[in-house]
Amino acid sequence: MINSDLPEQVEATADERVNRIVAGGPGGALVLAGISTACVIGMWLAFYLLVFLPRGALQ
Repeated sequence: MINSDLPEQVEATADERVNRIVAGGPGGALVLAGISTACVIGMWLAFYLLVFLPRGALQ
């Protein structure tokens, strides 16, 4: 005979897993947002230094 968990026990363990994940917070999302922001600022700075500054002041 196969001993399987009751559906209530499966739901309880799934809820506990979800609660543990949510308690960890949005760390990965914040890291991804920080990396993306740093890339955009780096591209803007490179564009400014390599394109706008060599052209000089507007006449």
